Amino acid sequence: MLVLAAGLLGACSALRFGYNQADELAYWWLDGYLDFNDNQTPKVRQALTQWHAWHRRTQLPDYVALLVKARTEAAGNLPAERMCTWWGDVRGRLDVALEQAVPAAAAIALSLTSEQLQHIERRYAKGNEEFRNDYLQADTERRLKEAVNRAVERAESFYGRLDDAQRDRIAKSVAQSPFDAELWFGERKLRQQEAMQMLRRLKTEAAGVDQAQADLRTYMERSARSPRADYRRYAEQLTQYNCAFASTLHNATNAAQRAVLIGKVKGWEADLRAVTADGNP
Repeated sequence: MLVLAAGLLGACSALRFGYNQADELAYWWLDGYLDFNDNQTPKVRQALTQWHAWHRRTQLPDYVALLVKARTEAAGNLPAERMCTWWGDVRGRLDVALEQAVPAAAAIALSLTSEQLQHIERRYAKGNEEFRNDYLQADTERRLKEAVNRAVERAESFYGRLDDAQRDRIAKSVAQSPFDAELWFGERKLRQQEAMQMLRRLKTEAAGVDQAQADLRTYMERSARSPRADYRRYAEQLTQYNCAFASTLHNATNAAQRAVLIGKVKGWEADLRAVTADGNP
């Protein structure tokens, strides 16, 4: 799913190449966190290959249908409520993909050694340092500038070149956003702690497969909807703001910019149809 999401922000050829290599890329990404041993490697590769085949066979046609709908709607204005509905549609599909991975993920979790758990913690620490560098600059003006640059870059990846007025509108929206990098970072670290507690508990209690799967599902639910009320309120407020922001941005684009977006979506449709065909005999 990460590979697919990355591909959607790049050229169509990148999407097709990335998706066809998704199981291999996912293995190396996971190995960076878990440092698989010789016994685990073939099992993980087999699980990823099976998940990838399931995803190509059962999910991609639905993604194509979703893109067809998006392309149709992109020609007109879109209210904030519709943007939120689109986010919910994408999130729902991600949940389906994650649920399919639970049995294999549980088996992997039960096989982890103490050394691998320590490796995960070191990788978390490295990722947190990268987060600080990207989002928590000490200079608040620089932090805001970086946030604006990220927003402009994302918008232009969909619509092409923005004019000065559109860039100014984005800058003002980012400055007024309830986004709180400190709060996000705190929640991120708590989720990491919860993940480590879960993995250590599974190991200490010599849990079975059913317990491991149940714990993973609970963790996924807590990640999607924080058990901490203050963070849930913040996340809901941020989601509503971002839906309005995306709506305002889209509705302020001109015909040429919407044509760029429609062309990209059409290209993604074609690419997903192609990768679906790639998996058929």
